[in-house]
Amino acid sequence: MKLRISFAVAMMVASSGVVVTGLVGTTGIASAHPSNGWPAPYTCTGGDFQTGTFTPIPSGTYSSITVTGVCAPAPNAVITVLGDVNVAPGAVFNAQTFPSTITVGHNITAGPGSFLGLGCLPDPTPTSSTGHPCTDPTTGQPSETAGNSNITVNGNIFAWLANAVLLNGITVKGNVTLIGSEGTATATQRATALPWSIKTNTIGGNLVVSDMTPLWLGVLVNHVGGNVFLFNIHITDGLPTNPPTPPAQVDTSPTIYVASNTIVQNLGCWGLGPNLSGGFIPGEVNTVGGHTFGQCVDLPDV
Repeated sequence: MKLRISFAVAMMVASSGVVVTGLVGTTGIASAHPSNGWPAPYTCTGGDFQTGTFTPIPSGTYSSITVTGVCAPAPNAVITVLGDVNVAPGAVFNAQTFPSTITVGHNITAGPGSFLGLGCLPDPTPTSSTGHPCTDPTTGQPSETAGNSNITVNGNIFAWLANAVLLNGITVKGNVTLIGSEGTATATQRATALPWSIKTNTIGGNLVVSDMTPLWLGVLVNHVGGNVFLFNIHITDGLPTNPPTPPAQVDTSPTIYVASNTIVQNLGCWGLGPNLSGGFIPGEVNTVGGHTFGQCVDLPDV
């Protein structure tokens, strides 16, 4: 199942030498410069994506966080950001592996070629795969008993031309807007590309995803207070890779999933392909308080 595969691949960000074109890899440290008693801005540099080496961001209260390297909150960190979190082009902010508590006062932005991963949580039931289990710091392996993240963004999340975005069980008071993607244009890039997932989140405003060619996309089990608009998205799963994907692992029916969401206002889907489904099992539906438009009208499950 592509959903479960996407979780496993995403976990490799923190545990293996996955290479993703465009992401930075230079050894360095995180640093803050306090002054006048006011929380200082924090800049995280360094790390090495190819070796899975992440610069840890420790617990603390910061006026803002800027990520220019390959960074992750320390396991079980408690981080308060009064202003914004900015993930620079090509940088990595991986808060979807170990559990952490993060509160962002304003917005999170992610630039071209960056990786943004937020949140981990257990599967809701033994037979469900809609969770994203956290990694146990003692074993280095994902575990259903490793707890969960508690991540709240009081403003918006905005990413443009990102390499990958994974949002798992977080709360966003404003809007989530994801425009464009990088990292799947060539067979070599597709061999290490990460699937995108937006699942089990509470979004107070609108969710807009558009104009991208990610490896895969799932919009699953979210509660959205505004509208959900998805348009001009063509996933590249199943296309040739270099090195070649073993034939038994090639997805012969690559599908975008929009399933089991509760949407207070409207749901619109246009230009999604090559396939679109409303669920993994019969009976899954999206609950829409307003109107449904485009391809999502009477969207069938598998």
